[in-house]
Amino acid sequence: MRIALIGPAHPYKGGGAQHTTELARRLAEAGHEVTLESWIRQYPAGLYPGGQQTVDVPDGEPFPGTRRDLSWRNPAGWIAAGRRLRDQDLTVFALLIPPQAIPYLAIMAGVRGGRPGGHPRRTVVVCHNVLPHESRLADEQLTRLLLRRSGAALTHSPAEAARARALAPDAEVRVARMPPHLPAAAPAVTRNGPPGAVNLAEFNRKGSPGPCRLLFFGIVRPYKGLDVLLQAMARAPLHVTLTVAGEFWGKAEAQTRALIGRLGLHSRVTLRPGYVPADQIPGLFAGTDALVLPYRTATSSQNAWLAFEYGVPVVATRAGTLADAVRDGVDGVVCEPGDEDDLLRALLRISAPGEAARLRAAVQAADPGDYWDAYLEALLSFAEQPGREPGLAASPLTHGPARRAQPRGPRPG
Repeated sequence: MRIALIGPAHPYKGGGAQHTTELARRLAEAGHEVTLESWIRQYPAGLYPGGQQTVDVPDGEPFPGTRRDLSWRNPAGWIAAGRRLRDQDLTVFALLIPPQAIPYLAIMAGVRGGRPGGHPRRTVVVCHNVLPHESRLADEQLTRLLLRRSGAALTHSPAEAARARALAPDAEVRVARMPPHLPAAAPAVTRNGPPGAVNLAEFNRKGSPGPCRLLFFGIVRPYKGLDVLLQAMARAPLHVTLTVAGEFWGKAEAQTRALIGRLGLHSRVTLRPGYVPADQIPGLFAGTDALVLPYRTATSSQNAWLAFEYGVPVVATRAGTLADAVRDGVDGVVCEPGDEDDLLRALLRISAPGEAARLRAAVQAADPGDYWDAYLEALLSFAEQPGREPGLAASPLTHGPARRAQPRGPRPG
């Protein structure tokens, strides 16, 4: 099957680019002829107040032959891209923010050759978020128009599917759990690496120096609940410390520093602003006893799987599908979203003597194969004749994650 993907790829950073690239690779490995159309200029800087949009070193292996001609400043190029893709059996659009609907609608027009009505060529929108966590004016209208024009959407949770169906009642909407697509670890940071490398096995033998070292990882935005975590931290034992590593959205850094000051947490909270490149992630997790995901709302996140890749247990709220990867009391602790008291309970539990070490002993890295098989099945079903009853794809939406056979060994608590 000839399949075109339109979405971010290297040098763009983050989960959206990693997912699009890994999706292209998995489709090609399954025997499909894949075209990946990406951006030279994705959108104006004002739409991304988190800092840099691109990186010099890719987070993973770039997809061979990726075409980077699309630019938000060149509408004529949108139509031209669509015309190039008219011979595709399926054209897939990765929707991260609603303003992308504008160029995507133009590309769809080019794909369909201006034919009015119907869906003469199959298009599908992969909705990373049907609507953003912090909405802007016209977000709902743009997403509604895109989903109705496409006629098909793949979402990553039942709740997101319900939002898509509310916006586009006649569209085919299906669900597949977001599969793991983790940044590649740096070769120099290994479990038994060369001299000078961060040696995780040696770190494990030495054990923790005493504090319970928590990590908040990723871009800091209001819906992720860092402020709730800081308020819980102020009531937690003094041996509980926190590192915040990631870009700050808009004015979030100034607001976070002010809150740390008001709560008297300067000696226990370390801010590490800026995007964390893939080659620095292993060392960051090597100095961590638990990852905390205190989100108020969520659709999906790779961060629990990322923590498990490095043998680190997770504290997560039940927002969206965030806690689906975590086995409460086995490899992490689960709590309620937006609830400072319940988050404090989770912090007290994981910081108790020996508890983090016990949870680490049960951590297993996820096996992505089954997730990707189900994901491709759901996506490729859109290439079939329209009219099939929409529904849930055969994917492990309600079960714990598939895991590699052997758990990682104990790590410092």
